[in-house]
Amino acid sequence: MIPGVALVIGVALGLLLKPVVPLWLQPYLPIAVVAALDAVFGGVRALLDGIFDDKVFVVSFVSNALLAALLVFLGDQLGVGGQLSTAVIVVLGIRIFQNLAAIRRHLFRA
Repeated sequence: MIPGVALVIGVALGLLLKPVVPLWLQPYLPIAVVAALDAVFGGVRALLDGIFDDKVFVVSFVSNALLAALLVFLGDQLGVGGQLSTAVIVVLGIRIFQNLAAIRRHLFRA
């Protein structure tokens, strides 16, 4: 419940405040959002499985975002930023859909 509420509040604040993202930070923002969504869906899945731990959620959230940002930075330094960003998005996207499938099975027994 907490991850979902936090997500809704974060989206609402972003829409209301309309923050300006500095140009140097723009390549990292989509990766950070996808990494955060992966952690949120993983947290919801863990909650439904009865194994949710707030410490694990926070560590997962922060480590996913930092690792994804580090990979994008490394890709930029090597000149393959676009390809590495795509790889990170694909991997995290697969995890999001796996967690979503598990959530769907819990909620709809299907």
